[in-house]
Amino acid sequence: VQLQASGGGSVQAGGSLRLSCVASGRTFGSYPMGWFRQAPEKEREFVAFIGTTSGDTAYADSVKGRFTISRDNAKKTVTLQMDNLKPEDTAVYYCAAMYSSGALRSQTSYGTWGQGTLVTVSS
Repeated sequence: VQLQASGGGSVQAGGSLRLSCVASGRTFGSYPMGWFRQAPEKEREFVAFIGTTSGDTAYADSVKGRFTISRDNAKKTVTLQMDNLKPEDTAVYYCAAMYSSGALRSQTSYGTWGQGTLVTVSS
């Protein structure tokens, strides 16, 4: 599967953005998916996870209650709705397909990554 992320941009604190990740290939529905982010001069970190069906989700504590992950297997799309954005949410956001049964918050469990989309939140 190949992934293409989009939807980043610049927004003021308190605003919202909706990131999308579109997959190519016929097996998208077989992969749990995740979103990660990397802020300047920081390591990439876990943001959100969704299983092969929409009922299984997980979030980083820093975004819980503000971000919502969802997927549409028919459209081969995973979406990250980001509300009440904060300056500390500024980062490049990456979607990824989970290839192994490892820890869902670990980058090493993910085998295919999108190219990243930049989110900038100003105060």
